[in-house]
Amino acid sequence: MKYIYLFTFMCITTVTFAQSSANNQSIDSLQKLDEVFIKANRIFGNKFVASHRTGSAYYISKAELGKFSNMDINRVLSQVPGVNYYEEDGFGLRPNISLRGTSPQRSAKITLMEDGVLIAPAPYSAPAAYYFPSVARMQAVEILKGSSQVQYGPFTTGGAINFVSSEIPSSLSGVFNSSYGTYQSGKVYTKVGNQHQRLGYVVEYLNMNSDGFKELGNNENTGFDINEVVTKLSYRSKAAAKLPQSIEFKFQYYDEASNETYVGLTKNDFDTTPFMRYEGSQIDNMQAEHFQYMATHILGLSDRIKLVTNAYFNEFQRNWYKLDDVIQNGEKVGIASVINNYPMYPEHYDIVAGNLNSGNDALLVKANNRVYTSIGIQTKFDMHWFGKQNTFHDLEIGVRFHYDEEDRFQWEDGYSITNGGMVQTSNGIKGDQGNRITSANAFASYITYKFKKDNITITPGARYENIRLQSRDFGSGNATRDNSGLSMVENNVNVFIPGIGFNIEFSKQLSLFGGVHKGFSPPGTSEGEKPELSVNYELGSRFNYQGIRGEFTGFMNDYSNLLGNDLAATGGTGTLDQFNAGEVLVSGFELLLNVDALPKTSKVKLPLTFTYTYTNAVFSNNFESNESIWGEIQEGDAVPYIAPHQFNITSSLQFEHVELNTNVRYNGAFNTQTSAGGNANVNELPSNVIVDVTGKYRLSNSLKLTTQIINLFDRVYAVSRVPAGWRPGHPFGIFGGFEVVF
Repeated sequence: MKYIYLFTFMCITTVTFAQSSANNQSIDSLQKLDEVFIKANRIFGNKFVASHRTGSAYYISKAELGKFSNMDINRVLSQVPGVNYYEEDGFGLRPNISLRGTSPQRSAKITLMEDGVLIAPAPYSAPAAYYFPSVARMQAVEILKGSSQVQYGPFTTGGAINFVSSEIPSSLSGVFNSSYGTYQSGKVYTKVGNQHQRLGYVVEYLNMNSDGFKELGNNENTGFDINEVVTKLSYRSKAAAKLPQSIEFKFQYYDEASNETYVGLTKNDFDTTPFMRYEGSQIDNMQAEHFQYMATHILGLSDRIKLVTNAYFNEFQRNWYKLDDVIQNGEKVGIASVINNYPMYPEHYDIVAGNLNSGNDALLVKANNRVYTSIGIQTKFDMHWFGKQNTFHDLEIGVRFHYDEEDRFQWEDGYSITNGGMVQTSNGIKGDQGNRITSANAFASYITYKFKKDNITITPGARYENIRLQSRDFGSGNATRDNSGLSMVENNVNVFIPGIGFNIEFSKQLSLFGGVHKGFSPPGTSEGEKPELSVNYELGSRFNYQGIRGEFTGFMNDYSNLLGNDLAATGGTGTLDQFNAGEVLVSGFELLLNVDALPKTSKVKLPLTFTYTYTNAVFSNNFESNESIWGEIQEGDAVPYIAPHQFNITSSLQFEHVELNTNVRYNGAFNTQTSAGGNANVNELPSNVIVDVTGKYRLSNSLKLTTQIINLFDRVYAVSRVPAGWRPGHPFGIFGGFEVVF
């Protein structure tokens, strides 16, 4: 309660000061872009709206995405304050993203959307993001944090990320770009679209591929190949229609073949041969497909009233076939234990490394075969109007009916290894390693109200979630899924999520914003499992002083119950069950600075951007978990995989025909396990500084030549110690390409 009293006092003091200051200041008209109904499927729509939210927000535009032409979402988000992440495969295929100290593993604690629709494979029942939208085809990325996020759920603690896919252009236009370089890594992207009177369309194709930078003894491919196709078709009413409306259909298809593994390296092997892959991982492979069908209907009831409805169906199928267990001398040991405790299991390690020939079924490779389905319909009603005494009002009401499920049907095959080559020696029993369907039925609704008078904006809001979670386990070996061995578990949750934010403009150069809201994450189906709950505060300022534009925000998330996830990706058993993990306090601040280093009169431009995030995430009570990935927790222990310090510097030297962009990012050291009574150096992953550079040369208005360098100084750095051992980041890579637009 003391935090609530303190926060309320700050708000009252600030509002009183602003009201007394506003009388002598001239302000812009209320007729501003942030008071216009934003396009469907977006949070902000542009930087102006993001900079006037009553909460911390960041908008990455199409031009900014194009500067570095990144296929890796981690590199894109490195420029955003308040974002923590750790890498895994070096390409960003399965990112681990945290917003303001939420658990980063598989980005499972943030609301992920594409075009305003939930995009994680099963957002409620199995939110771990084994599928992630390809940033290479996006035209914008929107990141929302703070109290104004109650519109977006179910995860309301850290924030929401919305990927904005390519819109249908207003006239015939298109683009083709391609690049190729180190490790036979390539990208091909093409898009064409048009708007002809009332009918519009856009078609996209994206291919990303690489042979991989890790090395197997047999010199086989350790990379990936991804294809995507997206089509949109729209039809709109006549311009003179009494009730203007439009409907848009979207289809997206994605397929992936990745020779990726959960097997990392021992510390000794990482220090000597960081890009080596053990022979026991040679057949590890991910096969995946993703489909999305989506329809968006927009109805203009009047100039100030609109109704937007989305109906969507997502299906994600994947089978990650990967080494899971090792058997030697009758002792079965999980791969994470073999790598992380290799002195205890020297013969198990030698089998994995290919140094020791094995008997039959020494290597057990699990087919992590799963199908995810997500289906729903959502609608939002928006009405805005201008009142007396220079006031503006906006009311938004939203409703969503949603169902998702994870269908797990897994087995484990046996292999032997001889002279470094693996041979299959047995076929697993289908369903023996997981045979269950976990599902969620969810009803969500929200209401937000925006009131603006003169220079003060207040946005109260509330969200309601009603969730029924169910798990049906058919039992191992029950491939026909009859009900003979069926066991069912169910969990029901009802939660009310309030929040309020404010923004005060003292002048065009200075504003203050802040808010308080309830944080929530759905629980799983485990008996006695509670939802993740917190109270979250923020207070920040946007400023423009002598050409230095920026934002400073302090935040605090007070968890009464943090949820952990039992993921194989984090060194757990891979059940995906969540578990209660005690009280946690996350606090910190974010800094964003933008400056044009050269005068406006100069023909050469040099914009600079600096971001810094400090995050202090610690447990607030003693807690003993049955899960090995947490273990015994003491008050003051640091939450694993949250780097306290991160900063990023971006510069763009722009001539008439040439552009040189440089990005310097620092990821601070962080613990990979709970820190045993506050010891800051337990199983610590070292910090690193990585520099990326891109160059563009414009031959004409329609043709550009491009160059990209990743990890300019070829730093060898560790990005993670999970799923099973030390893992390297991407080494030096150089890529050349071109872009044609019309």
